[in-house]
Amino acid sequence: MDHDSSWRTAISATLHCLTGCAIGEVLGMVIGTSAGLHNAATVVLSIVLAFVFGYGLTMRGVLRAGVDLRSALRVALAADTVSIAVMEIIDNAVVVAVPGAMDAGLTSVLFWASLAGSLAVAFVLTTPVNRWLIGRGKGHAVVHQYHH
Repeated sequence: MDHDSSWRTAISATLHCLTGCAIGEVLGMVIGTSAGLHNAATVVLSIVLAFVFGYGLTMRGVLRAGVDLRSALRVALAADTVSIAVMEIIDNAVVVAVPGAMDAGLTSVLFWASLAGSLAVAFVLTTPVNRWLIGRGKGHAVVHQYHH
């Protein structure tokens, strides 16, 4: 794989990861904030949902390729665990680091801007991790055979 295509593949893999993470992250933050959960519980809920949606999106494509459920789960775990973990560490650290963001509420620009910004930072910092993994035949590289 040449230099440009490995970066394109990493960007594509990270966008895929970002989609699942963003769905789970936003849903977790909205549920936790609207339910009045403690900030730590909201973060944990967001992380759990990010993994659920991240793995779910990968499994959907792998299952569509005719793979059985257990094997699809193994592929999703191998393909996405490191990427989702890195993305979640970064985006939650950014949101928590923004003063008042976790307590700002769902109608606050600060809440939504910090969440969007955290996902953008996570994308930028996770892309090189995914490129490194793909270059070693790991991470999203294990799912490529099911994309056709």
